[in-house]
Amino acid sequence: MDANLVNPFIEATLNVLETTASTQATAGKPYLKKDPMARGDITGVIHLKGEKNATVSLSFSKTGILSIVSNMFGEPLDELNDDIKDAVGEIANMISGQVTNAIAQKGLNFKASLAEVILETEHQVPHIGKYPAIALPFEMPTGAFTIEVCFEQ
Repeated sequence: MDANLVNPFIEATLNVLETTASTQATAGKPYLKKDPMARGDITGVIHLKGEKNATVSLSFSKTGILSIVSNMFGEPLDELNDDIKDAVGEIANMISGQVTNAIAQKGLNFKASLAEVILETEHQVPHIGKYPAIALPFEMPTGAFTIEVCFEQ
């Protein structure tokens, strides 16, 4: 997996969380995913189409996403609901917009679309085809989230 394609996802995610939710996160060690299970309670999935097709997912723990969205809305939230689903979709859209711009500066063109937001305690991430996904774990003081990136070979 080309770091020039993965790094924009990390940078965009950290930037979106910092600017929209005053939330800072620390990146863990990336690893190759060996199963389709999400590493969180709610997941936004983005499809990228272009020179290389890809899927990107953002899976948040319940405590992590409640903290992020509480910061965004300026009020405490304590349950996963449709407002949280909408916020995850917005976060994913902001990240995909920043990523497509960053990748375009590297000479690659993509169109991004939010495929779905999945709100289930245990769920699978519908990545593109049978290609391996790189998982990028992050820790926040209030919880965790994982970005998964899967490009066609």
